[in-house]
Amino acid sequence: MNMSAFAAQTGLSAHTLRYYEKIGVMPHIQRNSSGHRAFTLRDLEWVRFVTRLKETGMPLEGILVYAGLRAQGDSTLDQRQQILEMHRDALKLRIEKEQLHLQALETKIKHYQDIRLT
Repeated sequence: MNMSAFAAQTGLSAHTLRYYEKIGVMPHIQRNSSGHRAFTLRDLEWVRFVTRLKETGMPLEGILVYAGLRAQGDSTLDQRQQILEMHRDALKLRIEKEQLHLQALETKIKHYQDIRLT
């Protein structure tokens, strides 16, 4: 799959994908005979996972550490699992806090609705 098709599949810009390749998030991109990037389904799955990590608040530095360990192979499975467990725990805490904020907003909205009814 070429860059434009891959960008469309991932929802990321070609610029972002080239940046990810440059900094090492996507270090093993194949090239075709003319030197153009040739993305695979495995690359697509990886970028979707990276996007999920970013959307759940993992800093790019953490993603780079994880990507570096991934590139080293199965000997880093325990380390990668630990990184994901720590990220999961941080995400759970953030969700709990967000739920509290949502409840506070709902309470305030109900207060305003009650005032209008009286």
